[in-house]
Amino acid sequence: MKNRFIVIVLVLMGNLGFLQNSLGQDPLFSQYFSAPLYYNPALTGIGTGLRVRFNYRDQWPALPTDYQAYFFSADLGDRNLPGSGGLGLMVNADNEGIGFMHNLEVALNLSVRIPITKSLVSQVGIKASVKQKTVNWDDFVFTDELSEKYGDIYQSEFIPPDANKRVFPDFAAGGVLQYANEESNVSGIAGFSVNHIFQPDESFLTTGSAPLPRKWVGHLDLVITAGGESSSGLHGGGSGDPLKINPGIMFISQSKLNALQAGLTLLKYNIYLGGWYKGTLSGNASSAVVVLAGYRYMFSEGTGIKFMYSYDIPVAGAMMGTGGAHEISLVLEFDKLSIFGGRGGYGPAGRSKSGYSPIDCPVFY
Repeated sequence: MKNRFIVIVLVLMGNLGFLQNSLGQDPLFSQYFSAPLYYNPALTGIGTGLRVRFNYRDQWPALPTDYQAYFFSADLGDRNLPGSGGLGLMVNADNEGIGFMHNLEVALNLSVRIPITKSLVSQVGIKASVKQKTVNWDDFVFTDELSEKYGDIYQSEFIPPDANKRVFPDFAAGGVLQYANEESNVSGIAGFSVNHIFQPDESFLTTGSAPLPRKWVGHLDLVITAGGESSSGLHGGGSGDPLKINPGIMFISQSKLNALQAGLTLLKYNIYLGGWYKGTLSGNASSAVVVLAGYRYMFSEGTGIKFMYSYDIPVAGAMMGTGGAHEISLVLEFDKLSIFGGRGGYGPAGRSKSGYSPIDCPVFY
């Protein structure tokens, strides 16, 4: 038991900034397409109208203390905005260090849309955020408190620092290319972003530093539409509903730790089904299979809600026996909403101020 506590304390010390070269990664959502602003600020306002997203992830539920992450975002894509891009707000919270440390982030996103051709547009975005990191020193168990025979019975000589909170700014930037063919049956998004550009110091101690490592993200998604237009109304699918096929891949690199996610999601009869592979490519390699199911309900044309649930099934590596991860997302869509005049949603003949026909966002974002 004593050795186990020593390992735990060393891991926590690394997170707190006692160790100069600690490694770490941000939480990774399996349903990355339901949390696009978390990965790339250039996806802010990628589709017209307002989208509000709620995400919750419960990782390693079989362990004594699981790892929970919460994410909220709202972004408005309005082609009547100067720059024809989007505005976004996001709030991100999670715990780490076996639940002893808590992170909170509030961010504003801004994106600019740049038409290239009738079938291709680019979008660039930035994120400016304020982060707060807090720690509860009373929850720690240090090695000098432990008896080999009786466990935690001694008073630790450790004197906690005065600081139990760290507040600092953080920034991210990214870009995407968005494509749709003339028939509108094939569309796609390719993007790249860098998070924690200036590597802010997270350390609670004045005698050490713990720079937040940069996170590099590359992603590619395609949406292929097979079949005719829907003839079944708003709330349920019929035989005329087109099948939407969304293959995608995402690569993330942070702290010399690399992760890959690739798979496929389907939409038919307003039902989502998907299967994804997640794996780490360095460090303590591990892999999981993600199974996903969800449903979309349309209140009216361009207004709807979708719910998705996914479960990470560990298949190899260090995460075996942790219970995997549960993830839930809820997305509210108001495609026709516009607060800057004109129409929020465009028909086939709609034109943006640039003169180009708008490219609709893939239905999976």
